[in-house]
Amino acid sequence: MSMTIREAYAQALVRYGANDPRVVVLDADVSGSTRSVVFQNVAPDRFFNVGIAEANMTAMAAGFAAVGKIPFANAFGVFITSNGLLSATAFGSYAELPVKYVGAYGGLSDSFDGPSHHSIEDIAVMRALPNVKVFVASDSVNTDWLVKHAIDDPSPMYLRLSREAFPDLYSANESFECGKGKVLREGTDATIIACGLMCGHALVAAETLKRVGTSVRVVDMFTIKPIDRELILRCANETGLIVTAEEHNIIGGLGSAVAEVLCGEGQPSRVGFVGICDCHAECGPYAQLQEKYGLSSAAIAERVRKLIKK
Repeated sequence: MSMTIREAYAQALVRYGANDPRVVVLDADVSGSTRSVVFQNVAPDRFFNVGIAEANMTAMAAGFAAVGKIPFANAFGVFITSNGLLSATAFGSYAELPVKYVGAYGGLSDSFDGPSHHSIEDIAVMRALPNVKVFVASDSVNTDWLVKHAIDDPSPMYLRLSREAFPDLYSANESFECGKGKVLREGTDATIIACGLMCGHALVAAETLKRVGTSVRVVDMFTIKPIDRELILRCANETGLIVTAEEHNIIGGLGSAVAEVLCGEGQPSRVGFVGICDCHAECGPYAQLQEKYGLSSAAIAERVRKLIKK
């Protein structure tokens, strides 16, 4: 069984931050859910529960950053990118203070709490902020690297995590680079560019399509901003068809970022989008929500099939 993304995050936070006096961790009264409580248990003097007050938390984090600390501010993604947005804009984006905004329970992973807790617009919000880098964790190994990178990189950034376990994509010694996506599978007829949970679904979709003679490349675009422009253009040139797959509204997220690259460079390519089609999702079991709102491997495969037919 794969480790949940939130547990992988907690372990990495302890691994790289427990003995680094610069690292401080803040949480908006959900440390049991975000798992930042694990850091509290080993470094209680550098852990701060601010209560249900995300706006205060992001402002406090900016204060810590201003005096040389590396603050990780934790909350559910939907709240840190809404209630915490004013401070993130003023102090992270404008002042470029190195706050690490950590959005737990990304996408629909807080499945039973419903639309008020689903995070389907956070990538769009945070990538629109100048100077803020945006990453989406794709498995436990990638999550570990994201935490280490957040400590090493003196930039404000948003880390989108999940409540759930994702399929293992990488071995323990895998290397990553900011601004560079990872090709998970080669293919010649189409490319699926995915992030987060959808990477695993994309690989299943590619295998399904292989059985009917369609060769599909799969890319993990965990680095949303900066995005890997070179890889996107190469995929468009080599396969002629790109389908993006994200656990996010199709407006403003990964798909929009990929389309902006292609349009900006005048690169001819057919493009399709798989994601939440500009609606809020209801409550229910996570797997059932993915199926209902078109976030399954079958939905990805069908989108590729339809575009190839055209």
